[in-house]
Amino acid sequence: MKRILLLGGVTEALAIARTLGPEHVYSLAGVGRVPADLTCQVRVGGYGGSEGLAQFVRAERISLILDATHPYAAQISRNAAEAARACGIPCWALRRPAWQPQPGDDWREVADWAELVEALKPFKRPLFTLGREPLQHLDEIPAEQFWTLRALDVYPSNERCEVIGARGPFLIEDERALFEERRIDVLISKNSGSTATEPKLEVARERGVPVLVLKRPVLAAVHREFTAVPALLQAIAVL
Repeated sequence: MKRILLLGGVTEALAIARTLGPEHVYSLAGVGRVPADLTCQVRVGGYGGSEGLAQFVRAERISLILDATHPYAAQISRNAAEAARACGIPCWALRRPAWQPQPGDDWREVADWAELVEALKPFKRPLFTLGREPLQHLDEIPAEQFWTLRALDVYPSNERCEVIGARGPFLIEDERALFEERRIDVLISKNSGSTATEPKLEVARERGVPVLVLKRPVLAAVHREFTAVPALLQAIAVL
């Protein structure tokens, strides 16, 4: 049986971790809520780049790296692929399919923050669902805009922005109420492909609200890619 290092990040990683025995390692980048029902080992914290990750792999005699990090965590995915290559072991990845626009959607893809700021100019009440990145730009909010920023935790805001701390999954009824109460006229989102956060897109479609979608990064090539947990678990079972 191969010893697996599971790099977590997306919700599906926890479902995988629950199937792993005590010889395997579930690795989380930051301190979070780790369920008490896991039988695998849990490691919290970074590695110091691909070289540090490779050192850990060798020291712990890992024989398979399984990358289940967020689709926008390109650097972590690159480190995983490079560490696996340096250690001569395979790297597999669970990669969610991207959301696809539906009839009635008004999606506008932006490549980076500069493009996003330009695309935001016609709007007054944006809802950011990008995580913590907009927090770095609170002093740049135009006078005619008021931002609503949703992140996993509550962070300090200012008179031009309110930060909401909330974790999915989100109910469509609650998303409708949020859009209505905040008078949201544009949604800013990553294309995470997560069912837990998809209801916001449905509400934007219902209300005719444009969606500024941050372009997905190109991820490192790996030995095998999976788009769903069941197929990945079947592959693990025959290792």
